[in-house]
Amino acid sequence: MLVIMEESATRKEIKRVTELIKKMGGDVHHLTDDKTTSMTITGNSDGVEREFLAKMPGVKDIKDVKQPYKLGSRESKAKDTIVKVGKVEVGGKKLAIIAGSCAVETVEGTNEGGRLLKMLGANMLRGGAFKPRTSPYSFQGLGKRGLEILADARELIDIPVVSEAVDTDSFDLVEEYVDLIQIGARNMQNFSLLKRAGKSKRPILLKRGISATIREYLLAAEYIMSGGNANVILCERGIRTFNEYTRFTLDISSIPELKQQSHLPVMVDPSHASGRRDMIIPLSKAAIAAGADGIMVEVHPFPDKALSDGYQSITFDHFLALMDEIAKIAKAVGRSL
Repeated sequence: MLVIMEESATRKEIKRVTELIKKMGGDVHHLTDDKTTSMTITGNSDGVEREFLAKMPGVKDIKDVKQPYKLGSRESKAKDTIVKVGKVEVGGKKLAIIAGSCAVETVEGTNEGGRLLKMLGANMLRGGAFKPRTSPYSFQGLGKRGLEILADARELIDIPVVSEAVDTDSFDLVEEYVDLIQIGARNMQNFSLLKRAGKSKRPILLKRGISATIREYLLAAEYIMSGGNANVILCERGIRTFNEYTRFTLDISSIPELKQQSHLPVMVDPSHASGRRDMIIPLSKAAIAAGADGIMVEVHPFPDKALSDGYQSITFDHFLALMDEIAKIAKAVGRSL
């Protein structure tokens, strides 16, 4: 159920309606769309008396929300949500470009690489400190030291930093050091982790699981939002198919579908989707053309020597070419870099 307040509704009227809904047994989540405040009712809403609420001062209308993902649905909020990461806005006219190595490796590499990436057009710097790998013998990341290196780079370069929280045990540490917390595809339905993310004051980048439907994906985002954190960025990063020539298959159709079903911003990770550096540029162009709000790519000065996912990382020259190419697509669809 969605309670839409009048634009002229006072704080006192909004508070009264909120308290009444809680007394009736419903959970209230406020959503602001331009000048209008709406209240999405979740939890046990059976006891909420619709006709009584409709007569409350300040109430404009009451509608049903049919989708199970109540808070992330377009039914609850028609206007696109813009998530702020530091000074960067994700979901507006300007595209968000997250770039950096798969894993934080050295102080020099992170600082120099981050400085060059920002100069070339990236507006967020990524780097993994905790790396969940398929093999237990692969490089697992530098842990806290990696987060410290990222945080120092942020101050030195003046750029927001992004890293992944892989479990609830390390979440507090990641939250302390970074501006945007990533929850990876393997953890899309790690409900304990999602609930912890819902309590965070940091924005969350949630990647789609490799076998997840759109409905399952949006319900995972709902876990975060229902916990109180409305700053969620969706990220399509490829799904499992019968295809064998790429690591996964980038589901381009998910971008307009997510945009239709949800007001949350949508980014795309062509690096993990393809697992091939030669496909980063064409897939990025396709993603922007389909309506993505930005891309997340892995860049390394020497990809073949990278400690993690070098085969899907591009060089700085390749990143420059990427930015030139997607600038053309961005202009064609009314966006900018």
